[in-house]
Amino acid sequence: MGDGTGLDDHLADLAASGQRFAVPLAAEQIRVRGDRRRRRKRAARVSGGVLLAAAVAVGGLSLVRTGEEPAPTAAKPTPSWSTAPFVPPAPSPGEEYASEIGYVYGATVVDGMVQVTVEQLRAEGGTAVPTGVVHQLTLPPQTPVEAEQAAAGEPGDVRLGELVDRLSGGPRWVFALDYDGEGRVQSLREAVWLTVG
Repeated sequence: MGDGTGLDDHLADLAASGQRFAVPLAAEQIRVRGDRRRRRKRAARVSGGVLLAAAVAVGGLSLVRTGEEPAPTAAKPTPSWSTAPFVPPAPSPGEEYASEIGYVYGATVVDGMVQVTVEQLRAEGGTAVPTGVVHQLTLPPQTPVEAEQAAAGEPGDVRLGELVDRLSGGPRWVFALDYDGEGRVQSLREAVWLTVG
């Protein structure tokens, strides 16, 4: 190889250029593997956090449900051991209100508020069917009510305080009660579209 043709120099140049191209490729592969590892760790942390939050929420709910029931307040339904527990309906995503359908009766005025009994119903093919859930609500007398038959056959908007006498008896009129995201009743609408079965 010492013939002076420069073959040694040419081979040395090839070896050097091969090293130049090999090193960046190896470095790039190491960088890509490192990025993949970081992404996997980040994804594992995020999914682990979501799973942990879900486990805490489910565990918290099970603790709340199995613990002693808190003392009822004037504004919340009073639970009864003989009936199924009442849970205020929650609005669906994008909805402002969720509705409960039920007989509204037994209205009385207590400390300037209107207390009513609600016997929950569900609609099946246009007919109202009892669910077995009965609860009480204490509402402001200014609560808006869309009424027709309960307001002497004149359809219109009235206030709950104006219907206390009509709603003081037993179950007779069916209303849709509109609950907001906080579980508060915002309005009542007479469910004239349902047949009571």
